[in-house]
Amino acid sequence: MATVLYDYWRSSASYRVRIALNMLGEDYEIVPVDLLAQAHRSEEHLARNPQGLVPALEIDGRMLTQSLAIIEYLDETRSAGFLPKDAAGRAHVRALAGAIAMEIHPVCNLRVVAHVADLTGGGEEVRKAWMQKFIAEGLRAFEAMLGVAGDFCHGDRPGMADFCLVPQLYNAHRWEVDQSGLERIQRIGRNCSEIAAFAAAHPDRIGPPPS
Repeated sequence: MATVLYDYWRSSASYRVRIALNMLGEDYEIVPVDLLAQAHRSEEHLARNPQGLVPALEIDGRMLTQSLAIIEYLDETRSAGFLPKDAAGRAHVRALAGAIAMEIHPVCNLRVVAHVADLTGGGEEVRKAWMQKFIAEGLRAFEAMLGVAGDFCHGDRPGMADFCLVPQLYNAHRWEVDQSGLERIQRIGRNCSEIAAFAAAHPDRIGPPPS
């Protein structure tokens, strides 16, 4: 049964899942859902995900939503090792992943930032200032949460926290966020960039949906 990822190329959440699937070596098809064209609000996509969000992953005869839930499903059904074996390690990785996926990402979501810009009438200037503030604050907290990090967010192999960090670093570069003082995060990002599964998931490798 084919695995299908309903995806938007610049979606951080979709990017996380692409990395996880690539790390598994799982064959999958990408079906673009163009957020700018409001395709995520179509009846077809709402049938996949009533929230009208990406990603949605069709796998093992079921439709999964929410990137962290998807990654944990892949970890549990494929023995992937995306989370540590010990309870304390799993709690740490989940906290790191949540610091991005549940704190930074929601306030920097496209529809949230667009609404803020509409309310203030500030346009692109307000949008950029908003992104810079919340991404910078979130990454500084993430850096402090790392503790004694190895080559990756938790130890010496990439896992769920790294799958969240790398897309957020992409957004930080895109919005010209000040990353001074984030040496460990930047080192982890460089280490991840050398792994083929991460490189293949990069938005520049996926590209926007055809017009």
